Amino acid sequence: MSDPVDVTVDTDDESESVRIHDDDGEVEAGDTTVRFSFSGASNDQAADGDDETPTGGNDEHPPDGNDDGDDPRRIVELDSVPSDSTLVFEARDGRRGVNCILHRSGDAVAAWRNSCPHQPEVPLDPGRGAIVRGDRLVCHKHGAQFERDDGVCTHGPCAGDALDSIEVTIRDGDVYLTDERFERAERR
Repeated sequence: MSDPVDVTVDTDDESESVRIHDDDGEVEAGDTTVRFSFSGASNDQAADGDDETPTGGNDEHPPDGNDDGDDPRRIVELDSVPSDSTLVFEARDGRRGVNCILHRSGDAVAAWRNSCPHQPEVPLDPGRGAIVRGDRLVCHKHGAQFERDDGVCTHGPCAGDALDSIEVTIRDGDVYLTDERFERAERR
């Protein structure tokens, strides 16, 4: 498969969206698991070829200056994270990727899944930066407003819900992925 595919599974209680970079995969939401294959390969065949080496991403095209051998959890320099918008990156675990956003407030950085809780298939940052008004991120489609410190929706169709937080930290002027659900980060 040449381009990654975004897959969303909705249940009564939960929604899960992931980015798939291979011809097959699975998505879990609550008690529901959906397995799929675009090329006819079985999950057993895909598991045989699964390794920890990333394909593409920072190794071939380092948009943020990562060189081979750098920490695979390094996302970007702190100074490159906007305070008036967001920066998109992907948190990866094996062949699964989750589209995420970073936002800076002073010397602090927050990261969330790039997905509106109201409709998870709608990204807050469609690729040109999320809308930021004052101290809130705004969904470009629904107008939902999220506090930029904790991601809680204060206005809109998902009021009271919160963005899915992704753990990051700042070390030596760089932002690193520390969320244990993922093994590496890649800039898009």
